[in-house]
Amino acid sequence: MNCRPGCAACCIAPSISSPIPGMPQGKPAGMRCVQLDAAGRCLIFGRPERPAVCSSLAPSPAMCGDSAEQAMHYLQKLEKETAPT
Repeated sequence: MNCRPGCAACCIAPSISSPIPGMPQGKPAGMRCVQLDAAGRCLIFGRPERPAVCSSLAPSPAMCGDSAEQAMHYLQKLEKETAPT
């Protein structure tokens, strides 16, 4: 499955604890990654400085749903369910 153009839910909804170029402390859930361009594409896609968690997250019908809104909802729910207590 290919990413939906302009979606970027996977670069906004989840928290990322590892460093990202421009975000040395990672990013909190719900914050737009600084590596997203205006069209919602990752500027470091395929590059070694891209965090492993980003590289390992692959689009799927369950995660992406039928819209960016559904993808955001799914990822926000997953973030909440996997957050440390």
